[in-house]
Amino acid sequence: MSYTLRPASLTDAPAITELLNEVDRIEIGRPETDLHTVETDLSHPEADLARDSWLAFNGDHLVAYGLLWDESGGERVDIDHYVLPDHQRAGELVLDEMEARAVDKARANGAPRAVVHLHLNVRPTLDLALLEKRGWTTVRRYHVLRRALDPATDLAPTPPAGVRIRPCADEADRERMHALYQATFAQHFDFQPRTYPQWLHDIGADRVDWSLAWLVSTDDLGDAGFLLSRDDREAMGWIRSLGVLSDARGRGLGGLLLRHAFAVYAARGRDTIGLGVDTANSTGAPQLYGRNGMSVHYAVDTWEAVLDAPADGV
Repeated sequence: MSYTLRPASLTDAPAITELLNEVDRIEIGRPETDLHTVETDLSHPEADLARDSWLAFNGDHLVAYGLLWDESGGERVDIDHYVLPDHQRAGELVLDEMEARAVDKARANGAPRAVVHLHLNVRPTLDLALLEKRGWTTVRRYHVLRRALDPATDLAPTPPAGVRIRPCADEADRERMHALYQATFAQHFDFQPRTYPQWLHDIGADRVDWSLAWLVSTDDLGDAGFLLSRDDREAMGWIRSLGVLSDARGRGLGGLLLRHAFAVYAARGRDTIGLGVDTANSTGAPQLYGRNGMSVHYAVDTWEAVLDAPADGV
């Protein structure tokens, strides 16, 4: 088969969404990709679509898609890659372009190498042998968890004395949530520091319902944790991130925020809520989610390639 490659544009978002949902059906049994998510990805401030995106066509049929972005300003480069099972050669062509571009990015950043990360379902449509022969290895596993909701039983919890939960009501609260996110996730795998404007873009702030984002505070510590969620996914409600300051852990604040979210989403008519978690998380998050009734929906591996980025002329 022959393939043609070209960069993506925002007008390609519907076709990309259709491709990703076709991949979803194969990998997890149902479509879970929304158009607005693809549009947000294509608008990533660290991605120049003309040079950092690729569409592979077999005739008029979109069969592979790749997007690359550089948040680190150093050696770390992230990519997304999707391909239909019967078009592995198209996937290889996209990978060729992405690896070369990652090296160029790292070199421009003054780094001696590119460390490229790619998240893939543990049973992906991409032939993993293609990655392995190129020197890619798995370095982390994540679980996507979900939980059924019931408005009759998922009732709003009563915070203990000295603890309060409030929604993100204004800009000051949003800035506080950003600060808490930076503090609570700083030691996590794959964390990249983000300024407040960068973080707002990452979460798609123009579409965020801030009544579904909460801060938890205590009398002695003040604001000590947060939960950021979204109700714009067709498949389920989604907890984007939850964090509690290290000094406040062990007080049940994370579980309190979870149960608060469960109650709100159940009352809104949602029957399922989900989130993603690093299985090697050292803060006890996987155990917290398990205790609160969340179970594995599917698993995702982080694949890594370390590519030399020698200076020009070397």
